[in-house]
Amino acid sequence: MEDSRDDLTLLLWTSLAILLPVLITLWCSFQRPKRKVQLKDLFRRSKHGWHYTDLFNKPTYCCVCTQPILQGAFCECCGICSDEVCVRKADHTLPCKEIMAPAQADGSFLHRWVRGNVPLASYCTVCKQQCGTQPKLCDYRCVWCQATVHDDCKAGLSGGEQCDLGEFCSIIIPPHYLYQVNKLRRRHPDEYCKLAAACGRGWSPLLVLANTRSGNNMGEVLLGEFRTLLNPVQVFDLSEIQPAKALQLCTLLPPGSVRVLVCGGDGTVGWVLDAIDTMKLKGQDQFIPRVTILPLGTGNDLSNSLGWGSGYAGEIPVEQVIRNVLDAELVKMDRWKVQVASKGTYFRKPKVLSMNNYFSVGPDALMALNFHAHREKTPSVFSSRIINKLELDGERVALPSLEGIIVCNIGYWGGGCRLWEGMGDEPCPPTRLDDGLLEVVGVFGSFHCAQIQVKLANPVRLGQAHTVRLVLKSSRMPMQVDGEPWAQGPCTITITHKTQALMLYHSAEQTDDDDEDSSASEGEGHLANRTKNG
Repeated sequence: MEDSRDDLTLLLWTSLAILLPVLITLWCSFQRPKRKVQLKDLFRRSKHGWHYTDLFNKPTYCCVCTQPILQGAFCECCGICSDEVCVRKADHTLPCKEIMAPAQADGSFLHRWVRGNVPLASYCTVCKQQCGTQPKLCDYRCVWCQATVHDDCKAGLSGGEQCDLGEFCSIIIPPHYLYQVNKLRRRHPDEYCKLAAACGRGWSPLLVLANTRSGNNMGEVLLGEFRTLLNPVQVFDLSEIQPAKALQLCTLLPPGSVRVLVCGGDGTVGWVLDAIDTMKLKGQDQFIPRVTILPLGTGNDLSNSLGWGSGYAGEIPVEQVIRNVLDAELVKMDRWKVQVASKGTYFRKPKVLSMNNYFSVGPDALMALNFHAHREKTPSVFSSRIINKLELDGERVALPSLEGIIVCNIGYWGGGCRLWEGMGDEPCPPTRLDDGLLEVVGVFGSFHCAQIQVKLANPVRLGQAHTVRLVLKSSRMPMQVDGEPWAQGPCTITITHKTQALMLYHSAEQTDDDDEDSSASEGEGHLANRTKNG
């Protein structure tokens, strides 16, 4: 009898041991969406840049209760971390970076310290030993200059509590600058220049415009990293604010001093350059920024042509990205207007597009439009003469039996191919970003395009011109401008010069895997001649 009772008790405790964790897990699963909704509401109203994570990527401690945590919330601007229980207290008691605040009475700017969770492999400013090595919430980091210091060394800082904004002081917009601008009775460029004198010699603020839809979530990561290093007011998420609005910050800064880093694909860069053109229309020419690129995603021929590579995936730290921007050279880049006048619509305005990279009609655009099924059903789309007439600077060009025409403004095409050069075995006229000329080539078909991309064939070089005019036959065909494709009926296309953009060119690294000798010689001539081929 006692044995059976013991067995029953054992069975009961065993069942409880199995069921209890399951019940707790189920209860937590039901409560978690509710907690997330509450946290989301808190995050929306907070001055912190809160983000929730299910797993921190390094040993992390709550800045409120000091306990180790695996999951919770962190602020991407100031770096404080909290578990779910403490997040409300952290939000109310721990201040974030202030984007606008007065300086001290003597004009100095003070450190803003956050305790604990210092970056890996960071070293104390005082004793030069590694920080954050103890398994607890310890040591400090300044959210502005990024200096780190041990708890015991903090009192021995040589400069006291004065902060110089660190390595990137020349590109950070200090809170006291915006505070002074906000107090100005007369907002005038001369006043901005006077205020900028307090920010140091060579001050040239950097604005970051990131497209979070580009590059497999890399844009979201970059937003956080740049908000950590800079004033958060300098960093814009293009999924939340249009480039035209973001660029209005340029009008509160000294004329000609601003750099803009566009994190995204070539399409995002074009979007920003169109917004800069809008600034010109508003009479804001003196505030036009210089534009540089951190390419996300794939392709990115414009970025490649300017020496920034075909895609960024975190292979170098953001700090090195900023250093490269600071070392970059100013170049001018032609921009073009593409007018598409459809046949038979004389009273309708032609379609007008801006072009930075290239325009194409034929198999190249077909790949962008994914017209493969249509091509199988309608082979006549690529009958040999879809182009009735081609004029370069008003002169008609005799055409062989081509399936497509590609008009290039930059050296790279098709995700890293130097189209105008082809195989590199034939002499061809040099190309430049700022020469006001377009390179026009023909292709015999999609197979010919593929051969050109792997350097097994040359394109049909038709010439260089300041204006290009195409008359197309009476059938629907794929067409693209800078990778944006559409199906077009019979029409006349006219490409003319629109304006020039101020771009930053990076010459420190090669951007393709060509033969080292030829690449080196081209790289030496690229900057001097501002050629398109990088």
